[in-house]
Amino acid sequence: MTAYMKLYLSLREKITGHIYRFGQKLPSKRQLAEESGVSVITVEHAYDLLSEEGYVESRQRSGYFVIYKETDAYPVGRTHSPKGRGTIGTVPVEQREEGERDLFPFSQFAKTMRYVLSMYGDKILDPSPRKGCLELREAIASYLARSRNMAVSPSQILIGSGAEYLYGLNVQVLGRDRIYALENPSYEKIRKVYEANGVAVELLSMGEDGILTEELERSQASVLHVTPFNSYPSGITASASKRAEYIRWAKERDGMIIEDDFDSEFTLLSKPEDTLFSLAPEGPVIYMNTFSKTIAPSVRVGYLVLPPCWGEPYEEKVGFYSCTVPVFDQLVLAEFINQGHFERHINRVRRRRKKREQQEREMVY
Repeated sequence: MTAYMKLYLSLREKITGHIYRFGQKLPSKRQLAEESGVSVITVEHAYDLLSEEGYVESRQRSGYFVIYKETDAYPVGRTHSPKGRGTIGTVPVEQREEGERDLFPFSQFAKTMRYVLSMYGDKILDPSPRKGCLELREAIASYLARSRNMAVSPSQILIGSGAEYLYGLNVQVLGRDRIYALENPSYEKIRKVYEANGVAVELLSMGEDGILTEELERSQASVLHVTPFNSYPSGITASASKRAEYIRWAKERDGMIIEDDFDSEFTLLSKPEDTLFSLAPEGPVIYMNTFSKTIAPSVRVGYLVLPPCWGEPYEEKVGFYSCTVPVFDQLVLAEFINQGHFERHINRVRRRRKKREQQEREMVY
């Protein structure tokens, strides 16, 4: 791990542990560099990450101040979002490039398919294990550890054919007698799938950094379905304070959070936002993601990451289902990830989008 990431994690822990409290000024870059035995540039990188994620803010000629708190996300009078965060009015998802198809490494994908056919032979004709092939679950677990700071076991991962199918599994396990709260606005299909599964849905209005605190407090729901990064269609990304608020909300009412991490890989921030799951790995968060955005909409492969305590309930209630993704598709994805092609593709897209954003800013100025 790089020096600035170690420092970032140390500072984040001190902020969330209230050693550095809301409104408190952090040490100057030079002072912290001397105390930590690192360079001023290392401290600057760590402070920039904390600023991007909404833990601190830089005030001109004054230094860095803590803005993280586990109640309302912003202090009274704050009118702007942390650097790099989405706000209402950003470009809708359907107007963005669908996976930047011209950048996708088709030749490598084709080679991976041929490799799987020759390497695995008639194994591709076998039925899939019910939770998905171990090869793909291991590849996803390794990828999440590298990219999302999520230390999970392959046994916590469940593979399914796309988001809608996984929504349905969640309902069958969590129960139809609960109220499910959604962001308002949110992706319309989420509400339709839940209602088709016979559950009551409650829509909670969004502010500039996530669901409004007063909306969470008045809600009667015990399941909260959120897209903390780049929520569709608002483009809002939840701040660090708001993420902590979601987790506290679920714990206080013995509820659950379904974290829909759609589109997170293509963030233009220096590092991907912390997932709710990584902030509460033993807590009330079910993480889900798909490859429909990162590879192509035709790749109907998604996955759930379950907290350790929820493995048994899922096994009891939906463990009899066969995996809905063909073995061949799973093995191709596993090899595509393991050989590094998947992350290289994501990095190519991020570089192009970052360059495009810089060009657009230059045109404005």
